[in-house]
Amino acid sequence: MSREISAKFMSTNYSPLMKIVIIIPAYNEEENIAAMVKSCNLLGYHTVLVVDDGSTDNTARNAREAGAMVVSHIINRGVGAATQTGLEAATLLDADIAVTIDADSQHKPQDIKKLIDVLIERNSDIVIGSRFLNDQNNIPLMRNVFNRIANMITFFLAGIMLTDSQSGLKAFSRRALETIKISSNGFEFSSEIIREAQHGHLSITEVPVSVVYTPYSLSKGQNLSTGLTTVFRLIIRTLMR
Repeated sequence: MSREISAKFMSTNYSPLMKIVIIIPAYNEEENIAAMVKSCNLLGYHTVLVVDDGSTDNTARNAREAGAMVVSHIINRGVGAATQTGLEAATLLDADIAVTIDADSQHKPQDIKKLIDVLIERNSDIVIGSRFLNDQNNIPLMRNVFNRIANMITFFLAGIMLTDSQSGLKAFSRRALETIKISSNGFEFSSEIIREAQHGHLSITEVPVSVVYTPYSLSKGQNLSTGLTTVFRLIIRTLMR
């Protein structure tokens, strides 16, 4: 990517002194992690933190060689635990803004700027990249069904109706970083973030983003089994309110 294109993506009204940390939770992503890290770097995001969630392959090594900071779990704990580790690390790094993005290239790093711009312009605490606000996205039926169910359960859990409560692409303000505490290890962590935001009186905004589904990314995300497990755990959390 040329410097002109990089500058175009990064041109915005926020201070260049503002510290932005990109968090990439990753489990056995040795084939994709280097490209994701480098894409973020080329777009001007130079503090990239990969949370290696107990990978058994070369994810951690490839991430470091690509220029990322790496924090590793000794065992595989789940995407929720990896995300919490990333948020805690971003806070320790004194980040003004942290952005989470999936390692499987489902989301486009170019959309990170959109989330950051909205976070600042609207003074939001959390900005969620919604796959369902972009009519150009071709979302598989089962992903659509599970997301709608999760959206409804999230509403009962937190009192906030969203179009994409399960999105892995999110931006957090410093206030949100200091407020959000994730206790869920699995995919239900996304709904827990919404509940934490509601309890902490944090503002949430959604923006449309692009998504690319491939056989690989579909295999890494929620399938029928994990989707049902996520829904079950969300129901239990709702009943335990």
